[in-house]
Amino acid sequence: MNASGWWGRRCFQFLIRRAMLPQLLRLLTSALVIVCAVGATASIAQTWPNRPVRIIVPLAPGGGSDILARLMAQHMGEALGQTFIVENKPGAGTVIGAELAAKSAPDGYTLYATSPNIVINHGLHPKLNYDALRDFAPISQWVSFSNLLVVNPSMPVHTVQELIDYARSRPGQINYGSSGNGATTHLGMELLKVMTGIDIVHVPYKGSAPAMADLLSGQVSLMLDAGATSNRQIKAGRLRVLAVTGSTRSVLNPEVPTIAESGVPGYDSSVWIGLFAPTGTAPEIIKQLYVTISQVLKKPEVRTKLLAQEMEPVGSTPAEFGVLVKSELDKWLKVIKAANVKID
Repeated sequence: MNASGWWGRRCFQFLIRRAMLPQLLRLLTSALVIVCAVGATASIAQTWPNRPVRIIVPLAPGGGSDILARLMAQHMGEALGQTFIVENKPGAGTVIGAELAAKSAPDGYTLYATSPNIVINHGLHPKLNYDALRDFAPISQWVSFSNLLVVNPSMPVHTVQELIDYARSRPGQINYGSSGNGATTHLGMELLKVMTGIDIVHVPYKGSAPAMADLLSGQVSLMLDAGATSNRQIKAGRLRVLAVTGSTRSVLNPEVPTIAESGVPGYDSSVWIGLFAPTGTAPEIIKQLYVTISQVLKKPEVRTKLLAQEMEPVGSTPAEFGVLVKSELDKWLKVIKAANVKID
C-alpha cells in the first residue's frame, strides 16, 4: 500500500470514530441511567415500607368502601410491619380522590382504593385530570359483590323475564329509582335497558336511603340495591327480589338467579373494590402488596367480616385486575353513551 492509500485509510477510520463517538456516549449514558434506575428500584423495594403508607379512599367515612379499606389497612399493616392509614378524600363523585392519588409520588407510600367509579367517571366528566389506564397500576381486586334487582310487591312480576315482558307492554310507564345519576345502581339498570330494549324511566335520588323509601311506598316500582340493605325488607315481605346483578349467583343468596341466567345472557353489573398505585411504582412493591392482600383475604376472621357485609373476597393478580379494569371501562363507556347519561 502506498503512502497516500495508508493516509486515506487512517483518515477514514478517524472520521468514522469521530462520527460514532456521540452515539457511543449516548448509549453508555442510557445504559448507566438504566443500571442506576434498576439499582434504585431494587433498593426501594428492599427497604419498603419504612414509614406509614396511606390509602386514599375517595368517599366519606362510614360507608362500605371505607369500612373495607380500614379492615384491609389494619391487616396489611400487621403483615408488613408498618402502619397503613386510610385517608378519606370525598367529592365530585370520587374525582377529587382519584386526581390526588394519580398525582402522588409512585413510591409505594400512596395507594388508592376504589370501585368502578374510576372508569365510569371517564364517561361522565369530559375533562378529567387523570386517566384510569395510564395513571394507575392495578394491584389487586379486594372484593366483589352484587346488587339485587328488587320490586315493590304491587308489581305483578316474579321473574326478570316477566319484568321485561311487562315493561315492553307499557313503554315509558314504569319507573325505577337509583342512588343518583352515574351511580352503579343507575348504570346497572341502564345496562339492562340497553340489552333488552325496554323503556323504563329513571328517577335519581340523593342516596339509596330516599330511593328505598319511595320504593317501599310504591312511588317507584323497582331498583337495584345492595343486599345488605334490601335483604331485611325482602325477609319482611316489603320487597320482592327477582335476581342478582353479578355473573354468578351470590354466596349469600344462592337461591336467587342471576339476571344473565334469567333471560339476559351476558349481563353483569357486579360491583368491585380494589387497590391501585400511581403508575411508575416499583413492580417489586406492587408484587409485595398483591401477595400480602392475597394472604390477608384468606384469613378466616377477614373472610367472616367481609361476608357479613355481603362482600366476596377475590384477591386477583395485578394482571387479572388490569384486564377487569379495561373491560369495565369499555362496557360502561358504551352504556353511558347509549343512555346519554348526564351527571347533576
